[in-house]
Amino acid sequence: MNASHKVVVYTGNRCAYCNAAKRLLDSKGAVYTEINVDENPASREEMMARSQRQTVPQIFIGDRHVGGFDDLSEMNQSGTLDELLSP
Repeated sequence: MNASHKVVVYTGNRCAYCNAAKRLLDSKGAVYTEINVDENPASREEMMARSQRQTVPQIFIGDRHVGGFDDLSEMNQSGTLDELLSP
């Protein structure tokens, strides 16, 4: 994966959907940066500004806002996720 496909996952503590999203990305061999918004309030503000959403997880691949786990899972089912993660 090249730098233009940098994956960022905003997560929270005790978030089952966050864990599911990370497991899915791990299964794809994706390298991602996890930002826990419960541990850093400024990160929550950043996430909300970037995504226009308040819930976690929020997933970004490159400049594209993927959305939450349901969105990520849908992209995986359709094959779009593999396309986004490929170099």
